[in-house]
Amino acid sequence: MSTGPGAASAPAPNPYNSSHAHDSSHTHDSPSARDSRKSSDAPRAPRKTSMFSSLKIRNYRLFFLGQVVSNTGTWMQRIAQDWLVLSLTGSSAAVGITTALQFLPMLLFGLYGGVLVDRLPKRPALLVTQASMAVTGLALAALTLTGHVQVWHVYLAAFAVGLATVVDNPARQSFVSEMVGPKQLQNAVSLNSANFQSARLIGPAVAGLMITGVGTGWAFLANGLSFVAPIAGLLLMRARELHVVERAPRGKGQLREGLRYVAGRPDLIWPIILVGFIGTFGFNFPVWLSAYADDIFHVGAGGYSLFNTVMAVGSLIGALLAARRGTARMRVLIAAAAAFGTLEVVAALAPSYWLFALLMAPIGVFGLTVNVTANTAVQMATDPAMRGRVMALFMMVFVGGTPLGAPVVGWVTDAYGARTGFALGGAISLTAAVTIGLALARVGGLRLAVGWHHGHPRVRFVPREELAPAA
Repeated sequence: MSTGPGAASAPAPNPYNSSHAHDSSHTHDSPSARDSRKSSDAPRAPRKTSMFSSLKIRNYRLFFLGQVVSNTGTWMQRIAQDWLVLSLTGSSAAVGITTALQFLPMLLFGLYGGVLVDRLPKRPALLVTQASMAVTGLALAALTLTGHVQVWHVYLAAFAVGLATVVDNPARQSFVSEMVGPKQLQNAVSLNSANFQSARLIGPAVAGLMITGVGTGWAFLANGLSFVAPIAGLLLMRARELHVVERAPRGKGQLREGLRYVAGRPDLIWPIILVGFIGTFGFNFPVWLSAYADDIFHVGAGGYSLFNTVMAVGSLIGALLAARRGTARMRVLIAAAAAFGTLEVVAALAPSYWLFALLMAPIGVFGLTVNVTANTAVQMATDPAMRGRVMALFMMVFVGGTPLGAPVVGWVTDAYGARTGFALGGAISLTAAVTIGLALARVGGLRLAVGWHHGHPRVRFVPREELAPAA
């Protein structure tokens, strides 16, 4: 990057107020990275947009519709998988191990997956990963329907899906920008989350009916067949309408380059750390909700499905609200994370089945807000040439921390009860939100201001100079 007179006096980005402030020095950038950044560094004025504006783009519309079907199948398999393991073993820790195995590959190989995604064409890569996950679902269905399934089969299937996810997750995240371009990126990322949560409404409900009616094997079969939709959507896309992003060439040190890039950007590193804590300790719902359904309220698979469905309603509301939001601000991220942790602690102490079920809705709203806000903030702040590696790191800490957290949370749940395990996860999430919020405020030159506004107490962060005494 050239260092003209204006570059030296450019103000440092405020990571707390802006989600897409760019670093003013990229000493390790390649020429292709600098060229890519020219088209993405234009100032973006805060704006509200139509809730479904990115669906006007044909390629994204095909992608979106395919993902609706596939995500529904995925949620059916998740519910069936957790319930099958609990039925085979009677152990919450075993459910935690299954979840851990599914996300362990992301923890071990996630960064290398990001390097591959930056090198590979995204659409062919997604065709391979989607097809491999379809085969895994069909194999698990065959084992279950024939009565030969054992718990190690489920462990193996979960690990196989996790391996495919190492490439599939960052590829899907990065491919969104190629389909819609930078102007529609915020809206498309939010709609992706709304898509996922809409499927989460349908999938658990259908899975609950199938498990109680015909058995878990049919849910696995439905998931395997559901991948026909996204594969067809990818094949029907018009390549000429995609936004071209120059792929990174093969070379040494690309993984270290990506890590250095993130380490030098407070507006990237702090949101990633926050979602790492929340993903590791706050999102272990397969462990907690199955234990609440089985041990606390004794409501079986139907109750477990209801908990997931109510949470999905809240998550869908959070995603649609995010789709209308013009920017992804850090203050929204911190506030949502703090609310998410607080509500988990409250829900852990809920005395009745229906109160616990109802609390799943606001937990879904704030949990989804954390996910979408952090995801969008990181994507919009990242150079397109680095996006695969950065999103791989994001996904690695968000879901890759689960192999560390899920067995611990499962053990605590088994040893001390579901209420203690759930409350512990919420307390850690709340502590992380407060700590990182204060760190972001310090980096952004902000201070906590407590006062009254129109007769009501108000707590907010303001620039330090606003609190300085008048001269």
